[in-house]
Amino acid sequence: MNAIEIKDLIKTYPPGIKALEGISFIVEKGDFFALLGPNGAGKSTTINIICSLVNKSAGQVKVMDFDLDKDDLKIKSLIGLVPQEFNFNIFEKVIDIVVTQAGYYGIGRRQAEEKAEKLLRKLGLWEKKDSVAQKLSGGMKRKLMIARGLVHEPEILILDEPTAGVDVETRREMWDFIKELNEQGKTIILTTHYLEEAEQLCRRIAIINNGRLIENTSIKDFLNKSDEETFVLDIADQVGSLPKVDFPLKRINSTTLEIKIAKKDSVNYPIKILDQAGIKILSLRNKTNRLEELFIKLTKKE
Repeated sequence: MNAIEIKDLIKTYPPGIKALEGISFIVEKGDFFALLGPNGAGKSTTINIICSLVNKSAGQVKVMDFDLDKDDLKIKSLIGLVPQEFNFNIFEKVIDIVVTQAGYYGIGRRQAEEKAEKLLRKLGLWEKKDSVAQKLSGGMKRKLMIARGLVHEPEILILDEPTAGVDVETRREMWDFIKELNEQGKTIILTTHYLEEAEQLCRRIAIINNGRLIENTSIKDFLNKSDEETFVLDIADQVGSLPKVDFPLKRINSTTLEIKIAKKDSVNYPIKILDQAGIKILSLRNKTNRLEELFIKLTKKE
């Protein structure tokens, strides 16, 4: 059984604006799936259709074998949506926000409180349970959104930019929590502009651009499409004129250089050549992560 099956999905907004032009993809049960694309590509429209927040114009959507056209209420119970925008009452207490959400799914008060406590403790929010949401930091608000999305124990968790605007430490904590959920068998769909996040967490990827699906594969296979990598070199001393070499080399500033090498080649060769030219390299790093570099190339072609 697949978690989600989308076939020939079309969405047209008045007056004839096509947000989705017949996209099709499958999310396997238990997968960690990245749905990526530039702003306005159609990601949010796709998610909103799956969650019955927007009506599709044509095509088929199935969630855990339930057809959206026939079983939309059942599908809503199977999905936990964590939207990008904070959409809770900022003057309501943290505990009440989560418990009230459980009530929408028919969960009794006592059981809802137990589930809420478990989630808030896991996400490091229990001490803030009686605080109004307005007083939470941005990272804590993000965690509260996740707790609210999970309180009814959905089969599928959809995260729309879950770490937008949070600090590095909080982001890492959220990554660990989300990975643990996936390891326990929960299907997770992630949209993010932090492509390092998708590369670190997800196993499969779909890229939407201008309403069309332009990539649908595993992260591993997608990364293997890269034919070159760009590295930034921090060097010990300022260099006057650059040596003549048989690989792309340019100066970023007085103590930083940039090289490009074909993926099939070893990075040892350019390092050796630069060392022979008297350039002492202190450190080497990728200019961007591999997924980001490929993503930019692919979406620019469209």
